[in-house]
Amino acid sequence: MGRRPPLVIAHRGASGYRPEHSPSAYELAFQMGCDAVEPDIVATKDGVLVVRHENEISGTTDVADRPEFADRRTTKTVDGTRLTGWFTEDFTWRELSTLRSRERIPDIRPHSATFDDAQPILRLTDLLRLVEAASLEHGREIGVVLEIKHATYFAAIGLDLVPLILRDLRACGWDDGRWPLIVESFESTVLSRLREAGLAARYIYLLEAKGRPADLVAALGAHAPTYAATARPAGLDRLVGRVDGVSVDKRMILAPDRHGRATGPSSVVADAHDRGLQVFTWTCRPENRFLVGEFRRDGGPSAFGDYEGEWALIRGSGVDGVFVDHTDLGVAFFRP
Repeated sequence: MGRRPPLVIAHRGASGYRPEHSPSAYELAFQMGCDAVEPDIVATKDGVLVVRHENEISGTTDVADRPEFADRRTTKTVDGTRLTGWFTEDFTWRELSTLRSRERIPDIRPHSATFDDAQPILRLTDLLRLVEAASLEHGREIGVVLEIKHATYFAAIGLDLVPLILRDLRACGWDDGRWPLIVESFESTVLSRLREAGLAARYIYLLEAKGRPADLVAALGAHAPTYAATARPAGLDRLVGRVDGVSVDKRMILAPDRHGRATGPSSVVADAHDRGLQVFTWTCRPENRFLVGEFRRDGGPSAFGDYEGEWALIRGSGVDGVFVDHTDLGVAFFRP
């Protein structure tokens, strides 16, 4: 019996067509047939979980054009990176609810940018209710892949995300296994805490191609393991029994050489499967800017390249889930 086709996960909604994490991005993803959607969550000053890719929001909202919030612009270090802008933890939910969503990469996705300034920010509870309603409307079970952002950073400033996550999931009936829930993070400690709290979910550890996890750097400094080491067999051995799988940067599967030629699929998927771990990968995008060099074609960064050539290698690796920005293309390609 062959393996199942991978889950097609709408990355921040149908973010290839609408501003990421906007209501219409999620609604379009539901219509296009996604298996699940992926909201990222960060916190407000008053402990409300909002759906944003980062806590710095100048690139995805109209906050920089709002004179009443000009004095909130500041510089912070988040997970070792120094950033200047506006941060969710400096706003109440009431204040954030007045902002409107914008396309993060308008030079690549100008059509999506035509939807700027028309849609509000969602809370996690808003998104969970949208998914439940869409599952009933479309007659299929739609899952949520909940990505927890900057848990160690938020805990350090007095905003522990774990009780906030449990509160919202319980309030919406998503904590007991009735709905398909996957929880993921680049920080394994927050996953462990949620599992210990009894949250009924699958747990996926996100792995970058480079760098070290912020939680382990905070605890161990230079002795923290790299993500790359965790993706090797000995590192995967240490994950068995702690998480249900890993989600890897697609470059860890494609293994491009210095000339931009894919040498993969690498052994990472097979190695994880040998240990009973699932493997997801991110992010499958069709535009030239995001493709490995050999699959880029004429037309500039925003033109579609030979994405099917790249995606065929990913599909051939046997992955269990793929994150896609263009939900319709993902469904057409990855489903038999």
